[in-house]
Amino acid sequence: MTALSRRALLGGALALPALAPALAQANRFPERPIEILVGFTAGGGTDLDARSYARALEQRLGGTVVVSNRPGAGGELALAATARARPDGHTLGTTNYPGLFTIPIERAAQYKLDDFAPLGNLVTDPSAITVHEDSPYQTLADLIAAAKRDPDKITYASPGVGTDDHLQLVLLQEVAGFRMTHVVFQGDPQLRTAMLGRQVDCMGLNLGAVTAAPDKMRMLSQGGTTRSRFRPNVPTLRELGFDVQMASERGLVTAAGVPAAVLAKLREATADIAQDADFRKQLESRFTEPAWEAGEAWFRRLKAEEGQYRTLWQRTPWRQG
Repeated sequence: MTALSRRALLGGALALPALAPALAQANRFPERPIEILVGFTAGGGTDLDARSYARALEQRLGGTVVVSNRPGAGGELALAATARARPDGHTLGTTNYPGLFTIPIERAAQYKLDDFAPLGNLVTDPSAITVHEDSPYQTLADLIAAAKRDPDKITYASPGVGTDDHLQLVLLQEVAGFRMTHVVFQGDPQLRTAMLGRQVDCMGLNLGAVTAAPDKMRMLSQGGTTRSRFRPNVPTLRELGFDVQMASERGLVTAAGVPAAVLAKLREATADIAQDADFRKQLESRFTEPAWEAGEAWFRRLKAEEGQYRTLWQRTPWRQG
């Protein structure tokens, strides 16, 4: 045996005791129920995705996985709680694009991107603009024309400041030259109730959520790159002449500092779930597109896009509507 091979063998032998505790920790994981924190009310798209994921995670890791709703501040409360949780992998948080990184841009948030270890993105769901079926606005052009005639008179509801549904309005107002009054609700069910009760003129809510409960609703537009297979009759904003693209992306994170072996176990399970045929069918049954993107690559993209939103904030701060 050469000196080099002896050193390599000795180095491997010395590394085994160091690896043993980490492997043992991963083998024991989970040691108690895993909690998934959702920043919106029960019954919305983020909540339903989290519950599908929770059932699938139980099957792969064993033990119990519970979903806890902590609505408020556009999802910030749940994200902050995830960031502050003990970094052992037993607390996960759902994320929504672009709120995950726009919240720290618009205010002194209780978290930053680096506070998280990403597991991966699971789904994409275009933003949409919808009115009541009895609304006088038959098209998006009708709605915009009314908003131009009476600035700030038309009310536009969304699930939160800095959410994709809100930023769709911010971008559209900028390129089309109109103003609406932004009204915030804490989740999809409240938005739908307000819309059905004619308390607001229109709403920004994801295509999947509207399509799942379309009664008395008329969708005028959606913000995807192309028309959705779930609503092929609804034009994109770009088709209508507005250079705006916006969609919700929903994924999972845990606190930064989770032991590498435990994080690897969570990421492996999440990747497996994302490719599972039954899980994908559940997403599709809610009229949303599976869009798996592994953790590290996902966060690299988000950090690159963060700069674009900082520029938008400087140009047109979205707290103003």
